[in-house]
Amino acid sequence: MELRLDETGFGTLEIFQQPSAFCYGVDAVLLADFAAGGAAKKKEACRIMDLGTGTGIVPLILSHKTRAEYIAGIEVQENAWQLAEKNRQHNGLTARLHFFHCNVKAYPLSLRGTFDIVTTNPPYTPFHGGLESANLEKAIARHEIKASLDDFIKTASALLKDKGDFYMVHRPARLADICVSCRNHGLEPKEMRFVSGKPFERPNLLLVHCVKHGNPELRMLDPLFVHENDGAYSEEILKIYEKM
Repeated sequence: MELRLDETGFGTLEIFQQPSAFCYGVDAVLLADFAAGGAAKKKEACRIMDLGTGTGIVPLILSHKTRAEYIAGIEVQENAWQLAEKNRQHNGLTARLHFFHCNVKAYPLSLRGTFDIVTTNPPYTPFHGGLESANLEKAIARHEIKASLDDFIKTASALLKDKGDFYMVHRPARLADICVSCRNHGLEPKEMRFVSGKPFERPNLLLVHCVKHGNPELRMLDPLFVHENDGAYSEEILKIYEKM
């Protein structure tokens, strides 16, 4: 396994990644920041679970951006899970971060109803819904091969406490599927935010916040732009990455 050690830009956190497999992108960073904003509103230190955690980037960032006392992740791919374990040890976070090697459909039953926040950056493409990567690890990360969107949402609901918060990043094209699945599993959509490459461009990412057994009321947040029209990073993105 050829590894690369990267600085995350969040404090002194570093992450081991396998270049030939799936490396994290801006969507994971946006998800972590979105969830961190919700965690900051809670009166006490909270428990967070990340579904499909990969090499652990979302829990790593949340360990920096929140005071959560217990942050966990579930990952089905053994190589990615092993790297997540390596990353928590490398960063001295063995007391706060915990990773489970299992399918989101087969999580430890002892975890049911024990989390204040659940996050996920799941595979975006339905199985056989697009061209699969010749690299199986990348294919599993991008396509719903091991678990469907509905599986991720169902498990998120099961793991959350009543009135717990669910945060997800996905593609706008799956918005109808997301809303139907969330309501079917008792997660009420409360906030949505579209993310575009530049102002007035068609959005290519969607941030969703739901509350378990929450009251029906959906608020559309201001759109987020990754770049300004001149190609420079937007001021908000620079703040999210803690560059200003």
